[in-house]
Amino acid sequence: QVRPVESGGGLVQAGGSLTLSCVVSRSMFLGNDMAWYRQAPGKQRERVAYVRRGGDKYYVDSVKGRFAISRDNAANTVNLRMNSLKPEDTAVYYCNPADSRLWTGWGPGTEVIVST
Repeated sequence: QVRPVESGGGLVQAGGSLTLSCVVSRSMFLGNDMAWYRQAPGKQRERVAYVRRGGDKYYVDSVKGRFAISRDNAANTVNLRMNSLKPEDTAVYYCNPADSRLWTGWGPGTEVIVST
């Protein structure tokens, strides 16, 4: 089973921006709602945003107004634009379908570190 591959993380100062990208297999992407998750040090993984196959988007309260999720159906890619980053956004970010029954495992993730 092919797992998602995330990229785009890095070290950024508070208030800065990053754009994360995730490439998934066609079979995983097509027709499914896709999501971004994150796991901060010492915390459980949480879903931060998801985009339905039709384009509707949903966000956890802590990132509303700052993050924007999008999908490129031609490229099997899910992106996460992150603005006004805060130190509490520091985490490893992952993507996967929003429906856990479709998971085949977790990709390597991409680390985001937000400094004060």
